Amino acid sequence: MAFNPWKENAWFESVAVAKQRARKRLPEPVYMAIVAGSERGKSVSENEQAFEQLGVSPKIVGQTDKRDLSTTVLGTRVELPVLISPTGVQAVHPDGEIAVARAAAARGTVMGLSNFASKPVEQVCAVNDRTFFQMYWSGSRDVMIQRMTRAHEAGAKALIVTLDWSFSMGRDWGSPEIPERVNLRSAIRFAPKVLTKPGWLWRFMQSGGFPDLTVPNLASSVGGDAPTFFGAYYEWMTTPPPTWDDVAWMCRSWKEISGKPFVIKGIGRVDDARRAVDAGVDAISVSNHGGNNLDCTPAPIRLLRPIVDAVGEHIEVYLDGGVRRGSDVAKALALGARAVLIGRAYLWGLSANGQAGVENVLDVMRSGLDSTLRGLAIASVADLRPEHLLIPDGFVLSMGE
Repeated sequence: MAFNPWKENAWFESVAVAKQRARKRLPEPVYMAIVAGSERGKSVSENEQAFEQLGVSPKIVGQTDKRDLSTTVLGTRVELPVLISPTGVQAVHPDGEIAVARAAAARGTVMGLSNFASKPVEQVCAVNDRTFFQMYWSGSRDVMIQRMTRAHEAGAKALIVTLDWSFSMGRDWGSPEIPERVNLRSAIRFAPKVLTKPGWLWRFMQSGGFPDLTVPNLASSVGGDAPTFFGAYYEWMTTPPPTWDDVAWMCRSWKEISGKPFVIKGIGRVDDARRAVDAGVDAISVSNHGGNNLDCTPAPIRLLRPIVDAVGEHIEVYLDGGVRRGSDVAKALALGARAVLIGRAYLWGLSANGQAGVENVLDVMRSGLDSTLRGLAIASVADLRPEHLLIPDGFVLSMGE
């Protein structure tokens, strides 16, 4: 076969390039469902821009030739302190969460699986034995117990409850239209946009049909009829929001069922972090739902240090939001995070090149983190400290003290 120097290389060198590839490959409504934040989109942009304001202080002598990027997360060893954040129905690629889980396993890290995922927890745990299952406070207590039991029996190593979702709407650029189900009728209606990206549709046709927008982990029984994403959303919307007593009950119930760790995702206030400790949790993730929650919420990286100072001796603290490169990971760890979670970054990789694209994103994170450690003359991620950063006055914010 003749060499074609203009043929696009499947490998990409940054998350930004993965994003560009995703835009080329996905129908506009699908792409916008991944990219868009809530309302004016300020939190989405602020999450990334906040990392840009943090500088690093390199050393030119004393660099180490070998660097250890591994750590443990709730007792589970990971080769890279970058975890897969749970995201809902992944209709960007026919393999969806299975491809992501395999990529995470290949790179030695944790797979976060949403209960709004398009693949069953049993299938995901089968390809990645470091799967953390995520739930919302949704449905009756009996239903939640059934879902926790199913996740434990499937092999989930921890449970994550996401508490910061309010489903803010009214995006200034317009919310993408998403059908309740993808069938022949909806395919015809969306044809003008879908047919502009024939490769995306062809991949699904090769795998056996249209994208599946149902959520099998919310079925009443394994293999039972799964509700649609909007059916799942309706259940969440009609469930009264939890109290801290409810959170403590959920944590206690999960531990009685499984004996495994419990994580809260969505913390931004110091007082909420302290209440999480009181509720018995093992870890929290400082997060604003990737900017898909209340707009104008501060970037998690700004809120991280005060929360670590308040509860870091008692529980593990992670960061989720705006991480796009390995140096971002180093900055979060320097401010006290045990690990970071990524969402949009790996979805762009999945869109661009399936499992290999997700592995590519994790490799980009690994390479950037390793380069940062080398430049700082640090031998291990465990040695990162605030003094390795240049932190502008007023950068760190604290809420709820």
